[in-house]
Amino acid sequence: MKKHVHIYDAAGNQLCCTLEQKINQKSDVTLVAAEPACCNHDHADNHVEEHDHIASVDGGWWHLFRPAIISFVLLISGIILDHYEPSFYDQWVRIGLYLLAYIPVGWPVLKEAWESIAKGEVFSEFMLMGIATLGAMGIEQYPEAVAVMLFYSIGETFQTLAVQRAKANIKMMLDQRPDEVTIVNGDKFETVKAATVPPGTIVRLNPGEKAALDGILLSASGSFNTAALTGESVPATKFKGEEILAGMISVNESCRMEVSRPYEDSKLSGILRMVQDASSRKAPTELFIRKFAKVYTPIVVFLAVAICLLPFFFVSDYIFSQWLYRALIFLVISCPCALVISIPLGYFGGIGAASRNGILVKGGNYLDTLAGIRHVVVDKTGTMTRGNFEVREVEISEGFNRIEVLTDLKALQGFSTHPIAGAIQRYVQEEVVGIRVEDVLEIAGKGMSGTVNGKHLLAGNLALMQVNKIPYDVSLEEIEYTLVAIAVDGKFAGYVTIADEIKPNAAAVVRELADMGVELTMLSGDSNKVVAAVAREIGIRKAYGGLLPEDKVAKANEIKEASPPIAFVGDGMNDAPVLALSDVGIAMGGLGSDMAIESADVVIQDDDIKKIPLSIRIGKKTKTIVWQNILFAFGVKAAVLILGASGEATMWEAVFADVGVALIAVANAVRIQRM
Repeated sequence: MKKHVHIYDAAGNQLCCTLEQKINQKSDVTLVAAEPACCNHDHADNHVEEHDHIASVDGGWWHLFRPAIISFVLLISGIILDHYEPSFYDQWVRIGLYLLAYIPVGWPVLKEAWESIAKGEVFSEFMLMGIATLGAMGIEQYPEAVAVMLFYSIGETFQTLAVQRAKANIKMMLDQRPDEVTIVNGDKFETVKAATVPPGTIVRLNPGEKAALDGILLSASGSFNTAALTGESVPATKFKGEEILAGMISVNESCRMEVSRPYEDSKLSGILRMVQDASSRKAPTELFIRKFAKVYTPIVVFLAVAICLLPFFFVSDYIFSQWLYRALIFLVISCPCALVISIPLGYFGGIGAASRNGILVKGGNYLDTLAGIRHVVVDKTGTMTRGNFEVREVEISEGFNRIEVLTDLKALQGFSTHPIAGAIQRYVQEEVVGIRVEDVLEIAGKGMSGTVNGKHLLAGNLALMQVNKIPYDVSLEEIEYTLVAIAVDGKFAGYVTIADEIKPNAAAVVRELADMGVELTMLSGDSNKVVAAVAREIGIRKAYGGLLPEDKVAKANEIKEASPPIAFVGDGMNDAPVLALSDVGIAMGGLGSDMAIESADVVIQDDDIKKIPLSIRIGKKTKTIVWQNILFAFGVKAAVLILGASGEATMWEAVFADVGVALIAVANAVRIQRM
């Protein structure tokens, strides 16, 4: 089943219509196709959308190929009868048999041609094939006319299957939520529509059940399969208070969660909208081919007319049917089907391949850019390191009470969301109830200040101490760990050192990028000492620390001017300006960040940095396949066009130059989906 759903903006303007298709009748799950069908179709988009219904109907492959099978049987019957020429097989019976063979495969194409003309799109491949085959019928080349349309129909069906396979790869990863959920109302359980459940509702997840909504886990712990969202096959253990996202599957136990967002605002819905938009962001190569096809198709029609008529003025033994046959061959060969389908399919396949690996690419244009990336700029915290800060050492100066200083520090850090503040919160066990904190100020790149129980407290890096002219032991500058210096009422009160664990595969990723010829630079707001230590351990040669947000932008811009294009990898929140500046912004762990989904061009759904080089490889593979298709299609068509115009090629060569090249190009494009 299928229906068209019109999408409107806030002002009520129709944006586009998408194709919905129920693919799971048992669960009644409705998946939205990622290929947009915007009202202003161009040639390539028309081709995909107008044939998408072929694979949507019930009946499986037999229904898809039934017209071609009927046509093939009738065509073979006609050829056999042509060969043996029985007495009862007169001319009208022969014409009738070939017409019957032509109708199953020819009528849909002629109908599409008429509808395209009605919409103002005169020069389409449907019209080319219609003119060529009807013309062949007109000069009594019946078997060739039927064969051309038969093979064209088979080619279209295979192309449709390839497009739907690319769509299915993305659909399977996207909106797989159940329509209904079980809500907990006291001791009672009630099954309701997920779309009607408001935030704050308690929902029960049974073993093997998929979450339909985002929520906070209320049970002590639970194991969840997150493969549909992150591409990670190993189940993730979640603990009480942690976020559960729509699409996650409870593995082996029943648990409860509190709904945190409405159905339409879930993280999965945001990802779905992003991937729906992806195919509307065309790569430069794809845009060129689409523009080229609009110019190319009318030109070859006029050339075909010229091939048919002009020889009348220059050739002494001009025979109209002979030159018309050459012109018809020329039309069949010139059909741009291989280009306008295989190239968008290549980019769509690249997006699908990335999605299966937990990488969301917002458009084919970003795949093109990834393919040419020469320099990757990475943030340190949360990208090359785990972002799990732990307190390593605490030194409190003489004359200060250790518990009092740490408790005041914990109270002040409670106003910050920085991972360092979280580490201090976890380390200090004392309660901060009753402590009065006022005048809190967070100083970008330096630390925090505030008044705690009437005392002025500073907590941050040594630069903060220098700005406030707080004297400290210069030997502290040699410490490689992240250092939080503490000052109370203008006096140095001690320090806390905090270390962030380096991701175990960080060094391997650095080597892999180097082997690909990609430079790597690390930028961080952390101290130069810490950044240098991390860079040295994982093998990054260029690393810069102590950078404020504006410093990161300036440094990234400097790198971009020196070796474009660049990709920046960050958390998608603090690094939003650099993500916007870079040619490709890649958000790490973006599934947990709404801002990451909005600001980044590529979202790596888990924190796996191995997917940075993988995304570049997918981009390179996609671009390689696209250009292989372009060169192959142009090469074969150019050669056979010359042969056709000179009378050396028949309709059979034309079929190969059109349908054969298209099928080979589509088969080549499908390879990207196996990455």
